[in-house]
Amino acid sequence: MSEQLIIQGETKQERYEALLPQIKAVVEDEPDLIANMANVAAMLHETFGFWWTGFYRVEGAELVLGPFQGPMACTRIRKGRGVCGTAWLKEETQVVPDVDKFPGHIACSSASRSEIVVPIFQEGKVIAVLDIDSERLNTFDETDRQNLEQIVKMLS
Repeated sequence: MSEQLIIQGETKQERYEALLPQIKAVVEDEPDLIANMANVAAMLHETFGFWWTGFYRVEGAELVLGPFQGPMACTRIRKGRGVCGTAWLKEETQVVPDVDKFPGHIACSSASRSEIVVPIFQEGKVIAVLDIDSERLNTFDETDRQNLEQIVKMLS
């Protein structure tokens, strides 16, 4: 595969449709989860220009910062705290149109306005979460949820 992403299409769904097979090609023969997380974060970030794109890994009773693209981030998040901790606790994707209206939101950056967090499962347990932040309100929708859930399944 070439080092440069080739993403064509005008709509969000078209971009995901072009990106999904490229992510699959990058991760399918690589057994190292951290390496795959790093590449997936970079590919999503480059394709969509999100404010922050990255992963938090479950380590004991906390999520610990993993590979990411974007500005500095919170290093550790407790289970049930903020959007990431809530996705881990509830074991389901969290789509937050306005982070200021999310109870207990952790403001790692005041520039973040909307967020999506997708849990990654292995053997029925959450092992990590994919966290994406946008500088705009209402960035994430059902298209993002469905496609990002497909992407994280490639990692588990």
